[in-house]
Amino acid sequence: MATEEQIDESLDGVLVPGVMRSLAHMNLVRSTRVTNSKVDISIASAALMPETQDQLKQKIAEAVTKLDGVSEVRVSFTDEKPKDLNEIKNVIAVMSGKGGVGKSLVTGLTAIALRRRGYEVGILDADITGPSIPRMFGMNARPAGSDTGLLPVPSRSGIEVMSINLLLPGEDEAVIWRGPLIGRAITQFWEEVLWGKLDYMIVDLPPGTADAPLTVLQTLPISGIIIVFTPQDLTAMVVRKAVNMARQMKKPILGVVENMSYFYVPEIDKKIEIFGKSRGEEMSRAASAPFLGKLPIDPELARLCDEGQIERYDAEIVTRLGEALSGPAAQIT
Repeated sequence: MATEEQIDESLDGVLVPGVMRSLAHMNLVRSTRVTNSKVDISIASAALMPETQDQLKQKIAEAVTKLDGVSEVRVSFTDEKPKDLNEIKNVIAVMSGKGGVGKSLVTGLTAIALRRRGYEVGILDADITGPSIPRMFGMNARPAGSDTGLLPVPSRSGIEVMSINLLLPGEDEAVIWRGPLIGRAITQFWEEVLWGKLDYMIVDLPPGTADAPLTVLQTLPISGIIIVFTPQDLTAMVVRKAVNMARQMKKPILGVVENMSYFYVPEIDKKIEIFGKSRGEEMSRAASAPFLGKLPIDPELARLCDEGQIERYDAEIVTRLGEALSGPAAQIT
């Protein structure tokens, strides 16, 4: 007779349509019971359309009946809310006091770095009025879901993404909302999207220290913050405001990343600091956090982002981000 462990193992091979992650990774399996040769399996119905439930019922029956001693498989669905099913170990916010410094870029590269190390990763795009994550990842599919919730959209490498741009009629549509509506949208992305089990959630914050960042820092269980800046003195001054906000909110700063640090000219083998001397060590001291690395002005990276191919980018900074946030020295686990 099949054991519950064998049944759970077989269910791990059943993928949820729309996200292509297993029932186990989406945390949808509520219970399994074996009575003689009959198996009863309870699945949460959160964010699943009726036709999706029918597909899963068939897939589950096909997978489990292959086990020795199983004569019948009965699948039932229970009403659950996504927020009661989501299990996210680490939530990392990417922040800066100023716009245009590359928060979305660092968000994307951080998610890619962790995904390449084998972790289950999601991106919550909290920049409601200026979302750019879907374009970087070449995503235009609308999220599937039901009246009980939404399913995130997977990237090519399996990073789960939710962004307002995936819900708009077109990516050029403007979101003209006041602060409370923006805050509500961010909360809904956290509570009403079925993320399932994730090792890391990377949150792309909008610039500044007002409503939207405040909503994230107060509502989400932030494990730590990555601060992004560029070398200009004005930017450094504004970013210090974000550092102070993180401290006032008692959120640990995991590290700082300098973007647009230099431009490398291969013909003369020289790095030109277009925006001035690097302030990496200075900002590291100001934030009392590690300096995670420099991002150059890289035409290849810009091209890949424009073409929706950011996941193909491979550089030292990606490796460093992955090591810093997941290695033995990391402050979060």
